[in-house]
Amino acid sequence: MSKTRFAKSRGFKRKNTSDSSKPSRNVKKARGAKFEDERRFSDNSDSGESSDEQQEAVSSEEEEEKPIETYKEPTMYDNLLKTLGSSSKSLADVYKQRQREQEGQSDLEETSGSESDLEEASGSESDYSTASEEDVEEGKDEEPRSSGISKHQAQKQKSATVGVTQKNEDIEDDDDEQYESDDAQDTETNDLPSGDSLAITSSFVNHLGHTLSTEEVENLSQRKWKYTWETSSSNPSNSKWMGTGACFIKDDMMNLSYSIKPRLQKHWLDNYKGGDFDSSKQKFFFSLCNSYKDILYHNKKPFYLKGLEEDSNIMTGYVVHTLNHVLSTGDVVVKNDARLAKLEESNKDTISEGDALDHGFTRPKVLILLPLASIALKVVKKLIELTPPKHKVNVEYKDRFFDDFGTGVEDDEVENKKPNPSKPVDFETLFGGNNNDHFVVGIKYTRRSIKLFADFYSCDIIIASPLGLITKIGEAESDKEKDVDYLSSIEVLVIDHSDVIAMQNWSHVNTVVEHLNCLPSKQHGTNIMRIRPWYFDGHARFYRQTIILGSYLNPDMNALFNHHCFNYQGKVKSVCEYKGVLPKVLIEVRQIYERFDAETLADADDARLEYFTNKVLPKIINTTEGGVMLFISSYFEFVRLRNYLKSQEASICLLGDYTKQSDISRARIWFYQGTRKIMLYTERSHFYHRYKIRGMKNLIIYSLPERNDFYPEIVNMLEDSHNMSTTVLFSRFDQLKLERIVGSGSAKRMLKSDKSVFAFC
Repeated sequence: MSKTRFAKSRGFKRKNTSDSSKPSRNVKKARGAKFEDERRFSDNSDSGESSDEQQEAVSSEEEEEKPIETYKEPTMYDNLLKTLGSSSKSLADVYKQRQREQEGQSDLEETSGSESDLEEASGSESDYSTASEEDVEEGKDEEPRSSGISKHQAQKQKSATVGVTQKNEDIEDDDDEQYESDDAQDTETNDLPSGDSLAITSSFVNHLGHTLSTEEVENLSQRKWKYTWETSSSNPSNSKWMGTGACFIKDDMMNLSYSIKPRLQKHWLDNYKGGDFDSSKQKFFFSLCNSYKDILYHNKKPFYLKGLEEDSNIMTGYVVHTLNHVLSTGDVVVKNDARLAKLEESNKDTISEGDALDHGFTRPKVLILLPLASIALKVVKKLIELTPPKHKVNVEYKDRFFDDFGTGVEDDEVENKKPNPSKPVDFETLFGGNNNDHFVVGIKYTRRSIKLFADFYSCDIIIASPLGLITKIGEAESDKEKDVDYLSSIEVLVIDHSDVIAMQNWSHVNTVVEHLNCLPSKQHGTNIMRIRPWYFDGHARFYRQTIILGSYLNPDMNALFNHHCFNYQGKVKSVCEYKGVLPKVLIEVRQIYERFDAETLADADDARLEYFTNKVLPKIINTTEGGVMLFISSYFEFVRLRNYLKSQEASICLLGDYTKQSDISRARIWFYQGTRKIMLYTERSHFYHRYKIRGMKNLIIYSLPERNDFYPEIVNMLEDSHNMSTTVLFSRFDQLKLERIVGSGSAKRMLKSDKSVFAFC
């Protein structure tokens, strides 16, 4: 696609010139190169194997001008320009210009450029957009938000966004309305940013505009994280924040102008309902996300545990952040498109697309992982609600989305639905909607619409369940015609309700994250001349922001945050002091905690089984009374214990993760009647069914539950008997689970004490 057509598709007005097509053909020729050839050429350049044609692309005059002592190792992007320059004069000129800039030469040193040409080029580069008069009128009321700066400085600040972000050419959706900048006043900018104005650019610009040094890359690759500060949190009062680098959670940070699109900010404030906005959870969490640091917040009170307000505020914070990222991304690309189109109209011999580095390998920039379709429906509703009116004149396929992700009944019918008295209220709230855990949907933003169910390569935001993406990854591995390259340029990853995802299969999350920010297998119509160099260098993972949100922390989440999140901006996470849930045990039962020793985490499972078989099982294997419940946290432990008890010919019945419904009903009857003495019950089975087990007289918690609210729920099932008791096994590797149940203070004493048996009454 030529630039003429590309610019027209975005609504830019242009003059008809007879010579403008000449440079377009050169650019079009460069775009037609195969992606695999580009990578091969780049690899050859890195190894020093250059052909004679490549060597001819650099003139002898430049070699004489370049001092030996100022030589810099060429980047992958430089090598790509040099390689492609052998077959295209315009690309060769781009490479020459880039070399001059690296050597510190100005355009004034070029004898071929007159003073008038320089003035014309300067004016062209600052005119980012040729928006219609209607759009200019629409944007006149939007004044710069930066406090303490003049309008002229603010215009400089906005012009600094050139070449900082990405938006793919939408080749497959040529007939669609393309994205359009909502900052029409930017078209009046006539000056490139000075050093003073660069200091006040937004966090969006600062984050994506930073160039990593070799030392920074090495340190990030070695996962050297050191938390240097901590600060208290008012909500909840028993938690605090800690992070790497300098502390940014201060009053002055909370009072900044958000670095947010003015139209988005105005619409957000118009929709805000509550008390003081400046002290709200919404504003705080947006400011936290806007730092572009990796975030681990594991103390969120979910909506199904009477935390609807807090959950909604946090969702609003990250939704506004993702919208701001997407809209800012689109604005920068539109401005650069307009600038390049203007250069083309002025019949320039060289169109320096290398100066407009605002693309990634593919278009999608945000990935939001959610466990259930009902939660995805909440997030999409929030996205639509917070999108400025200009961009949601039409929401395509809205009815279809609500049908697929909703319950299929009217809202008033859902509100009037009578709860099941045999199930807890939180269970009804969580699973009362659409429980589908297999979905992937793309959302695309254009000038006047939001398109749901957009093609993955033309969308801006992907909302998916881990299982849905795992299916796509599996299809790509088995079918070479398919791929998941749309995950290659994700810049913001949000994992919400990670505690619910952990009850599904956390390994799916690890697999998805491993497929992010990889080199794509195909070109997918991307203009390679506008891809940022750090994408080619394989550094995209260092720029990706990861936000993990949940109601508790487990080792899997901790490992993902520590070993798969490499954001150069640093990390921030919450730390909480737990009070425990023992007071919620309503019956008088003696709870015995027995600690076993394990040298390493890998040895913990074997040590647990050995302790159980030697110390606990002999007391119950020959019981005549029955009613022994074995509660097990993971399915892996369930299988090992089941196989061992079968080898001992124990009288057992099973309620596992994959037990059929007919077998579950039969097992519950056997256990209640005493036909089977021992029942094996898993945490995941309880999470999805919340059975009320009758006939339980003795409880053995083989491994502590991840969800602390399950502990009193299970213990309270014990029926009144003379021999009623609870035995809990734990090791020092169960600290995260233990402190949520007995409290942080008690957990520390139990792990450090010389004694190994503890009792709670």
